[in-house]
Amino acid sequence: MKKFIEEFKTFALRGNMLEMAVGIIIGGAFSDIVKSLTDNFINPLLNFVTGATSYTLSDIAGFASAFISALVNFIIMAFVLFCLLKGINKLMSIGKKAPEEKVTVKTCPYCRSEIAIEATRCPHCTSEQPDAAE
Repeated sequence: MKKFIEEFKTFALRGNMLEMAVGIIIGGAFSDIVKSLTDNFINPLLNFVTGATSYTLSDIAGFASAFISALVNFIIMAFVLFCLLKGINKLMSIGKKAPEEKVTVKTCPYCRSEIAIEATRCPHCTSEQPDAAE
């Protein structure tokens, strides 16, 4: 049973799976914005231009508030997903060692400029490096 749970955890928390889930959720939330845009701006504008309907100021305010509501819902959904993924990534990184950084530069003892660790002479002051012979 432990092995089954471990395999499921590996499957569910794999990078591609999380990215796909986030894409589906964000896509659904974004489709609500597009639907609200067409229902609350494009269709009423077309109805007004063609003369099919005339709108009052309260109708226009209702259209705008519905669109703003959909936009705020999308932003909240994106923020919640962002926080959730930050938490999951933090949990996944617990116990992993950070890769050791290899030193690639050193400081010239004469001019104090940074040079490559393998350099035998400083490219700035052309002095021979004392530890290059070692």
